[in-house]
Amino acid sequence: MSKKLYYLTTEIIPFANVTPLAEFSTKVPLSLQEKGHDIRTIIPKYGYVSERKYILREVIRLREIPFQFNGHEQVASAKSAFIPKTRVQVYFLEDDHWFTPLTNLVYKSKNGRVLADNGERYGYFAKAVLSTLPHLFWSPDIFICNGWQSAMVPGIFKRHFEGTNEFYENIQTVMVIHDLNEYSEVSRKDLEMAEVPIHDSLKGKMLNVYDVASFDADSIIIFDKPSAPISKTLLNQPGIKANKKKVSVINWSDDEMPDYQAIADEMDKILKKLSD
Repeated sequence: MSKKLYYLTTEIIPFANVTPLAEFSTKVPLSLQEKGHDIRTIIPKYGYVSERKYILREVIRLREIPFQFNGHEQVASAKSAFIPKTRVQVYFLEDDHWFTPLTNLVYKSKNGRVLADNGERYGYFAKAVLSTLPHLFWSPDIFICNGWQSAMVPGIFKRHFEGTNEFYENIQTVMVIHDLNEYSEVSRKDLEMAEVPIHDSLKGKMLNVYDVASFDADSIIIFDKPSAPISKTLLNQPGIKANKKKVSVINWSDDEMPDYQAIADEMDKILKKLSD
């Protein structure tokens, strides 16, 4: 049975290509679409992305989407295009403060330093993405939340959006963990700014965002590679450990050309089981 999938990412080739997430987010949505799913992707609109080259189009209903962030009224807009040579739709979320100034390093400054406001930026991204549904006149069955960049979505959805109107009913969230690194450590302050619920068992000023998300996500997919078998470490972390029944581990190779069709097949099984 086909599903409506909203695929959240910060990298898609050729618009942003910093980590392996970029190729994954180019290939896997196409494979899921070929299985009959209605899949739409959304990514920040970085300032260096050429609207003319990639034929980004204005969408009237996606102009000036209102929402609240950090206690203030915000407005975001989005444009639409396709992953080149496919019919996979991409929405580009625009913001002159959070996304336009970024270089093609995306998460770092030109000198290679990790951007200090990444936590706040992707909290904003989560709130803005969730606010698009009534303007799309579309409601997914499942949010696919990729990486630390989208890990605030499950909690924000559960606390602030679920059941508020017909566009936010009967939606499940899947947290997809591709890697484990310094980016997944987010300050409690940034999480609170985005109004992400934090389980009482999680202590400290810095928290692993996957631990935080694990309490609200309906399913957690962890990708293990021979060079980076991260599931064992994650399953020993307090949040993931407490929610281990939600966890599925997909093993894949370190090959330069991974079998994304096989990966999509495994994800499809999990998505179907989740929504049955």
